[in-house]
Amino acid sequence: MLTDYFSCLLPGRSSDSGDSVVADRNPVLLVSGLAGSILHSKSKKFGSFETRVWVRLLLAEHEFKKKLWSIYNPKTGYTEALDDSTEIVVPQDDYGLYAIDILDPSLMVKCVHLTGVYHFHDMIDMLVKCGYKKGTTLFGFGYDFRQSNRIDKAMNDLKEKLAAACKASGGRKVDIISHSMGGLLIKCFISLYSDVFSKYVNKWITIATPFQGAPGCINDSLLTGVQFVDGFESNFFVSRWTMHQLLIECPSIYEMLPNPNFKWEKQPEILVWRKKSKDGNTVVKLERYDASTSVTLFEEALKTNELNLHGKTVPLPFNLSILDWAASTRKILNDAQLPKGIPLYNIYGTSFDTPFDVSYGSEASPIKDLTNVCHTMPQYSFVDGDGTVPAESAMADNCEAVERVGVQAGHRGLLGDEKVFELIKKWLGVSDKKKVHSRTSRVMDLYAGQQL
Repeated sequence: MLTDYFSCLLPGRSSDSGDSVVADRNPVLLVSGLAGSILHSKSKKFGSFETRVWVRLLLAEHEFKKKLWSIYNPKTGYTEALDDSTEIVVPQDDYGLYAIDILDPSLMVKCVHLTGVYHFHDMIDMLVKCGYKKGTTLFGFGYDFRQSNRIDKAMNDLKEKLAAACKASGGRKVDIISHSMGGLLIKCFISLYSDVFSKYVNKWITIATPFQGAPGCINDSLLTGVQFVDGFESNFFVSRWTMHQLLIECPSIYEMLPNPNFKWEKQPEILVWRKKSKDGNTVVKLERYDASTSVTLFEEALKTNELNLHGKTVPLPFNLSILDWAASTRKILNDAQLPKGIPLYNIYGTSFDTPFDVSYGSEASPIKDLTNVCHTMPQYSFVDGDGTVPAESAMADNCEAVERVGVQAGHRGLLGDEKVFELIKKWLGVSDKKKVHSRTSRVMDLYAGQQL
């Protein structure tokens, strides 16, 4: 992730004032996905001072543990910072674009052009070059990605952002471009606020959305966490275990578990090589857990999980309250119907090995106690996709999409891919090209009519 060092030439924040100019095109709203928004911590007592806690490369681990570790409140549906003096907020600078542009906008990162934390940056630049103007026809929507994709704050903030974009452009409807989990947030909004969506939205372009979940990545993130950076560079970023302790309390993660009601070509599984005693003998058995039975594994593996913060021990087992909430979210997603007259365009990644089944232990080194799974490095079986989301899941939007196009690119790489840019320009009507020629792109309609 943290590779590719280039020259120190980056544009600063826009100084566009959003003057009352009649727009010559529909406004575009960019919606980020999981971990795709800058997050700040703010003191509840001294609210004017904010500290960036995601993403930061300097003191990343320390600030993450201190400010971002959270626990779910089943009474409110929100996950809340363990430090009760801290509030987590998303900065709204640059018409919402700052939070989803370069996720660590520090001088060091800009000087070495550290592309691993450049998120929507290239797409923003592309749209500006196409004539879009920040604050008039170009906006960003970042949000607290720890929370549920249907939480009230995110839904209300999206309503306000759509209304503001429509007003700033002289009453034109909005073209939404969402990435990854941002597509699930949009689909929740469609299901819950179809009338508002119809009022303000012209078309929806979604990229790399895990419509039916991301089995390998999400199953393993709940059991062992996520390692964003490998090798020496990992010493400067958030560790796998530290990230794991956050994700266990994040409703958004549970909402991306594999959909058990989806007709997968092959049901995703978690496999554990177990060592057991039988009739005085030791036997090794391969246990299999599918989307419906994996809860028993999660409960057993995480039953002793805990963290220590400021000398206080906090139990963090698998959270059944979040699972119940996520099951309701899955029903909302399954029931969502795209309003008539609003076209959907779906871009998904292909040609990358994408985790699907995940396995722990081996026949030679089996696991005796399931709690040890959380301290075991996973082994994956792979399917086609973008390295994170299987193509099978990303294609299955369960809507009457105008086009579904596969592009050979990785999950985050899709945000800076030239083929993706040409497709977006064509669908937005700002390209001179009549067709996008690519041997790696194809239109797929296999899942258009599938009922979940």
